Amino acid sequence: MEVDPLSVILVKSDSKGDRLLFRYPFYGTENNETSDTRKKNLYTLPNVEDLLQSPPQPSSNIESGFLKGFSDEFLSSLFAVKLELCDRKFELKVNDVRFVSHPTLLQRRNKSQDESGLLLINIVFALQAVASHSVVKCYHDLSKRIGIILKHEEQRCSFISDQMQLMMAAHDDGCANNSCLSFKMILEKCILAQNIKKMYEDLSSSGLVNIRINKWIPLTFCLPQKVHQWHLRGKIVEPEDIEKCLQSLRPYHSMLLLCPVQQIQKFLSLDSSPSLIRLLCQYSPLKNLQTLAADADLTLRHVYQLVSHLVYWAKATVIYPVCSTNKYVISHDAPLSVNSHLVNKFNETFPGYNLMQTVGEFSLPTSLGQKCNPLCHPSQQNQLVQMIIWMLQHHLLLQLHTYIQYIPLDYGFKRTSSSGSTVNSRTESESGASNLSGTPEPYLDEINHKESNLESLSFTSADEDKQEYQEELLLDFPEEERNAIFKIPSSNSREDLTLFARLCRKKYFKGDHHIEEIMYLENLRRSQLLQLLDKFRDVLITYETVDPAIAMFSCNL
Repeated sequence: MEVDPLSVILVKSDSKGDRLLFRYPFYGTENNETSDTRKKNLYTLPNVEDLLQSPPQPSSNIESGFLKGFSDEFLSSLFAVKLELCDRKFELKVNDVRFVSHPTLLQRRNKSQDESGLLLINIVFALQAVASHSVVKCYHDLSKRIGIILKHEEQRCSFISDQMQLMMAAHDDGCANNSCLSFKMILEKCILAQNIKKMYEDLSSSGLVNIRINKWIPLTFCLPQKVHQWHLRGKIVEPEDIEKCLQSLRPYHSMLLLCPVQQIQKFLSLDSSPSLIRLLCQYSPLKNLQTLAADADLTLRHVYQLVSHLVYWAKATVIYPVCSTNKYVISHDAPLSVNSHLVNKFNETFPGYNLMQTVGEFSLPTSLGQKCNPLCHPSQQNQLVQMIIWMLQHHLLLQLHTYIQYIPLDYGFKRTSSSGSTVNSRTESESGASNLSGTPEPYLDEINHKESNLESLSFTSADEDKQEYQEELLLDFPEEERNAIFKIPSSNSREDLTLFARLCRKKYFKGDHHIEEIMYLENLRRSQLLQLLDKFRDVLITYETVDPAIAMFSCNL
């Protein structure tokens, strides 16, 4: 996998020269050493005869996910950079391997070991050359943070100097032709080597690093491209995608923890934010962020920051608060099978319930209110809510939101045939019934004409007033759209037409805003909005889909 490190390398450079102090993993590094024990100049070009007679160099320096083909001397000469390249990003590509680091120049605490007192420390990560720019950026940030910690510890207690002495002594005492043995000795004696080993294993397994350098300074790091794969089933999430999603956070959203609160609190360090602890104590997926901020006595902006932190570390995801009006449907890539580990996990959490049967009830979009029986005991309803939350945590369900699209088509009461003639909307049964009365049709038409003239005289003033405010409310609408809206009976209500025109002008009916968002932005009740949709259904259509703002937290969407 391109996000996993191939190797972690520690190189030093001072007035006494440069040397590779430690690398992990070091298994098989004895094969990287040349069989010729003569000292060679690393920068000398071979003769043409040697190139013709020697076997071709391997095109790949990666084998089974590990770094190969580079000797310690070669790597040391590469990463012992000049002073001009210190304290900035260092990136180098060799064949199919990309090396990234942040060389750090520090001052020795005890200058008796070195006249100048300057020491270069470089923590280098070897990655696949195809690693994305965001992955390289994350590893560079980690190397930079390690350099800052080592610089602090050197000034506090000469940590780097002491560790260097132990490593150099192990190299001198070990077998000259077997660096693997020297690295094993270093790993047993040196705390820094043990920290590097633990960091490599954490990055390769979970993407979460939580160690203490020198048993003192905490180092916590998250590789988002790796850490989100455990709950998104292999989907690589880029930090830019997370940032884009978090910029769409609204007060009506909610937070859904992906693991128990106790587990998150255990992961937190002793000096973690008290605000985060208060937020976790008030957590509930039934609360929106605005309510959560009030209950935890925090500002809404601070809650956004804390939620963003938990989402980035794959400890939480963003949802809409669980309520009776929410509609859910089975995720199209839900890992459902009889032998799935989720089946046993669900049975352990909810004894007596079957996962396949429970999920199957959401084969069609179903609201939580449709599943809740008002005659059931409150404990049974609470059990259903907890099962919904559990299935959301494991990405078995998707929530659907209702979006609105304004389509101003002129349906009216008359329609035009293919030949262009106007066809009356009255059905054949109606016309047949009128003939059964025995009254000649011309006579009926004359009566209807007289009645309509009388009605028009009495309603002329009212129609003029209605037409006046209709024209005023829809003044900026095209004439064709106004005509289509005027034919809707609900347009006779000034209140309904005013609300309809206002929402149209604010472009809420372009299919970009779901009902919950419109309710929040316009301070409307759900019943108000649903009644408006029903009254203007001739020019408004609705459809249901997932919220694109949080769709990235659903598998393969």
